[in-house]
Amino acid sequence: MAGPLLRGLSIRAVALIGCETGVILASVYAAAFVRLGDVQTLAWSRGMLTRALLIAGVMQLCMYFSDLYDFRILSERRELFLGAVQAIGASALVLAGLYFWFPGLIVGRGVFVVAAVVIVTLLFGWRIAFEWTSRQVGPRERLLLVGTTDGAVTLARELHARRELGIEIVGFIDPDPSRVGLPVINPGIIGTIEDIPSIVRARGVDRVVVSLSDARGKLPMDKLLEMKLDGVTFDHLASVYEQYTGKIAVDNLRPSWLIFSEGFKKGRFQIVLKRSVDVIGSAVALLVAMPLMLMIAAAVKLSSPGPALYHQTRVGLRGRVFMVHKFRSMRLDAEKDTGAVWASRTDNRVTRVGRILRRSRLDELPQLWNILKGDMSIVGPRPERPEFVMSLTRDIPFYGQRHIVRPGLTGWAQVYYTYGASIEDALEKLQYDLFYIKNMSLALDFFVIAKTVKTVIGREGAL
Repeated sequence: MAGPLLRGLSIRAVALIGCETGVILASVYAAAFVRLGDVQTLAWSRGMLTRALLIAGVMQLCMYFSDLYDFRILSERRELFLGAVQAIGASALVLAGLYFWFPGLIVGRGVFVVAAVVIVTLLFGWRIAFEWTSRQVGPRERLLLVGTTDGAVTLARELHARRELGIEIVGFIDPDPSRVGLPVINPGIIGTIEDIPSIVRARGVDRVVVSLSDARGKLPMDKLLEMKLDGVTFDHLASVYEQYTGKIAVDNLRPSWLIFSEGFKKGRFQIVLKRSVDVIGSAVALLVAMPLMLMIAAAVKLSSPGPALYHQTRVGLRGRVFMVHKFRSMRLDAEKDTGAVWASRTDNRVTRVGRILRRSRLDELPQLWNILKGDMSIVGPRPERPEFVMSLTRDIPFYGQRHIVRPGLTGWAQVYYTYGASIEDALEKLQYDLFYIKNMSLALDFFVIAKTVKTVIGREGAL
């Protein structure tokens, strides 16, 4: 998808999912043999493979919603076991519903019960073996960071917290020899500029990461160029940060990086295709959701005085102001005395029905009409109020760049950072938004939509 962050994880995910599909299929066949006997005859004459694949598909979908494909919890044995049991239980409910409506899909009496026991046992053992093997293989890339600026330290901290990425920070380089040996986070400063070639050879460094903000006037560029020609691989801190965190670090960003980096180029075909998906998707969703929307409107009207819908100005494509539509979740006079303010998690202006709507994201359903009209897209940066945009554009560099695409009902920032109610939160979300804008594609949109469904079902990060 977009960068080594997604490519690296997708390789591991494909290996994990592929092997687990085999484990589940083998468990189903073993259970069928125990319960029914001649599994070879059943396998082909009665569509055993199709039915087993259905069980595998349902189970792995439930495992995804139970966060069992989040590599950060691979080493948490208790969470792993509980998640597997929860996924099996959810799979049983889903399959029971399918078998009720389509009895022909049933593998055989009691087969799933036996298979479930085998699957939990084998999956638990397989996950432990997978996690152990991943640790034995070691880091996939070793980085040496030049400088100890906030950007370099932030990158090191994020990579240290994301063990599943398989990245190791070998150490930091500082131009001042007197600082060698000082701790930074872990590890510390291990050398000066002149030591880079020997450190690269001795410690098997894959890339030397340099911050552009440090490079100008602070680092001996002729020396770095000499090392580059001698075979040392250098990269920009902003590029590495983007690749491994799914964000673009605004603090270390320079206009030149935006101009010369790959991405931020949207062909006409891609624009037309994205808009076509928006129109078809929003039209279908409006038709399907209409009965639910009528019930929500009635609940809002009955629960508090005022209209069911709430209309508010937002900033959209190229800074154009439009009217966004939502189900009203606050009191009618919510901003009478305060004016425009950010909502908070414990906002007493939110009604009882409104709190349910916000937690389930159902208050956003009327924005399907905004998508159909062309004000918004299904996926993109969330539209912000003009009052906030003015101050955020003044206080945060590159904030205006998020308006070069249509705002979205959901977005990369929403599924990875979710709720925000301050300038600091706006800065963090901007870094995710810039990553999305740079790497925007239909495949990335579908990935965001899948993550959104998972977030909504799990009610993660909602108000």
